[in-house]
Amino acid sequence: MKGDIYKKLAKRLDMLPNGFPRTESGVELRLLEKMFKLEEAELAAEMHIHMEPAQKIASRTKMDPKEAYKTLKNMVRKGLIRIERKERELRFSLMPFIVGFYEEQLPRLDQEMASLFEEYFQESKGAVAKNPVSVHRVIPVEESISFELEIFPYERASDMIKSAKSWGVRDCICRVQQQLIGKGCDHPVQNCLVFAPVKGVFDNSEVDRAITQEEALQILHEAEKAGLVHTAGNYIGPHNYICNCCTCSCGILRSVAEFGIPTAVAKSDFLAQVDQEKCLGCEDCLPTCQFGALSLSGDECVVEDVKCVGCGVCATVCPSEALILIRRREGDVEKPPATYKNWEARRAEERGMPFEDLL
Repeated sequence: MKGDIYKKLAKRLDMLPNGFPRTESGVELRLLEKMFKLEEAELAAEMHIHMEPAQKIASRTKMDPKEAYKTLKNMVRKGLIRIERKERELRFSLMPFIVGFYEEQLPRLDQEMASLFEEYFQESKGAVAKNPVSVHRVIPVEESISFELEIFPYERASDMIKSAKSWGVRDCICRVQQQLIGKGCDHPVQNCLVFAPVKGVFDNSEVDRAITQEEALQILHEAEKAGLVHTAGNYIGPHNYICNCCTCSCGILRSVAEFGIPTAVAKSDFLAQVDQEKCLGCEDCLPTCQFGALSLSGDECVVEDVKCVGCGVCATVCPSEALILIRRREGDVEKPPATYKNWEARRAEERGMPFEDLL
């Protein structure tokens, strides 16, 4: 009975556009059991990605509506589901695993959960990232882009931050998870940025530390200096977070590095180019590229276009300013979906799941 509920929840989560692939060992069920109490899993297994009142969700279970309402509110506090108030009524909806409720478990992430996640990641071989419609998109370092090029707002991390009215920062759950299993890297941990269009959103957060716009921009700059890659949701907007990623710890970038899944992250619309007259052949840029796109041919740096994600990190360390980002040729990179909902629809379609059937 207990196992059946977690299997039902796993199946429900895998029906979402983000996906929750099954494994032969069933480690994903142990992971869910670590995060969801039995009564929480029972409710979540009956939830949809559209908002519903507690009574309607409870009607699909044997749970008393008042008890269901109480449980759902506690699940919101734990970051397991979404909530909104509409027409003086609280409504709830299911969140995907990634990007979704897993990232909200940071306060509860311990060695057991970290080990279960790693086991799931390794056994599924980064399966969540295999959809051609990537989870994340690379956001280029603005200073690396040729000054005469037009940059759209969704390609500017600074514009995303400046358009918000409240800001927060949290520890990178990927680096914390890797540290808990005795791995990880030396990159800074507290640099996952979140933001919102209304004031005070992060003032009482259990996960995020409220910061100012200036602090958010400074963290962005420090991440660039640390050689981290800016990524955000793979859609034009609106956005509410920017991750600063590395192939050492980030689950998405590790899917590229460890499992060779090129669609795990969508490339930016830019490409690194070398001015051979300026290049000193100093090799300073080579270790900064996390994707192995740079090499030295004789005394000149060479860019392997197919490996370059257009992050621009390499240009920030070039002492002779020989590296710069240019626009890729038209059609080389697909324009991202307009909104998160459009992204969900396209991702669901790639999985052979009509989006309308999921609502």
